[in-house]
Amino acid sequence: MERSLNNGLCPECDAHWIDGQLYWSNGKEGCPHDLAGLVCNQIFKYNHSGGVKCINPCMGSDSGQTWKHRTDLNNDNN
Repeated sequence: MERSLNNGLCPECDAHWIDGQLYWSNGKEGCPHDLAGLVCNQIFKYNHSGGVKCINPCMGSDSGQTWKHRTDLNNDNN
């Protein structure tokens, strides 16, 4: 059985997908919803030229982590 790989490299943030799975720069598996909340949505929000080339299928999602979420977690731990 032949298996096709669904690989991708986002031209906006260099996020890597291997066989459809997002991997962070440290090599750990990532959640595309977290990437959307932490990176993709911010790029889209501040890029007013309309030329965003993000390949994250979850761009626009707010179901993952955001910077506010991480800040709140840090504040709770201090």
